[in-house]
Amino acid sequence: MTMFEGFTSSRVEVNGIGLHVVQGGTGPAVLLLHGYPQSHVMWHKVAPGLARTFTVIAPDMRGYGDSDKPKAAPGDHEVYCKRTTANDLLAMMDHLGHRRWHVVGHDRGARVAHRMALDRPDRITSFTSLDVVSSQAAFEGMDASLAFAWFHWNLMRQPYPLPETLIGNSVRTYLDFLMERWCATPGAITPEAYAEYERCFCNPEAVNSTCAEYRSIELDLRHDDADRGRKLACPMLVLWGTDTSKRPGWQTGSKLDMLDTWRERAASVRGHGLDCGHFVPEERPDELLAALLDFYTDIDGTG
Repeated sequence: MTMFEGFTSSRVEVNGIGLHVVQGGTGPAVLLLHGYPQSHVMWHKVAPGLARTFTVIAPDMRGYGDSDKPKAAPGDHEVYCKRTTANDLLAMMDHLGHRRWHVVGHDRGARVAHRMALDRPDRITSFTSLDVVSSQAAFEGMDASLAFAWFHWNLMRQPYPLPETLIGNSVRTYLDFLMERWCATPGAITPEAYAEYERCFCNPEAVNSTCAEYRSIELDLRHDDADRGRKLACPMLVLWGTDTSKRPGWQTGSKLDMLDTWRERAASVRGHGLDCGHFVPEERPDELLAALLDFYTDIDGTG
């Protein structure tokens, strides 16, 4: 816990699984949702600053970090679809005593946050998305450039056990490649954080759960289609890394625009790019913190 000094660590049992969560600070709640292939640890540079004004909650989502990794039978996408994960987090926030909150999602966490805001708009004060376009926009607008950047997603969509076997046979090489390729800021991923990512990801259980989570896009897209045209009412902040020199085609391919894709899905959207790669909270933590505090001040004066 040295990366989260002053925070408490606990395990919350919800929906039949255990979630690992760290929390700290006082004030309105901010829920921080990590991305792939990481865990709550990715917020270690941002959470302490937020905790000066807010109650910060940073869980490991199901299938990740030190949270449970239930098995999903081949073809069963309910176990790891974004709605299931969002429901875990809603129950967790109930357990922790929070009625409404700001949610910040990076990568996979943004997709879960989007589904949470669609399903339970009464609980979400604002939504911040870090370095993703919506799943629906990406898959409907995918071109060769985006498919190249998203090789990992297209691999993990393949039937069990092909991706689990291929990734599992070289899991450290695979993790090292993703972490190096997606980061544009030397030294941004600290050795302590990297050791945690390696500990939590480089085992068969995590490989299986994360492949199942990516494969659940089949069900996620059906849920998204049912909500096509419905815009989020909560204010939305969109931030992304503009340095794609090592990851050409990332998120937008050659046809999509980051802000436009979200303006089709939310009534109030603002945002801008940051000079970094994919790991915004670790590559540009001070700029991210400042943007969040400005955003929250504009919403309700709590920044």
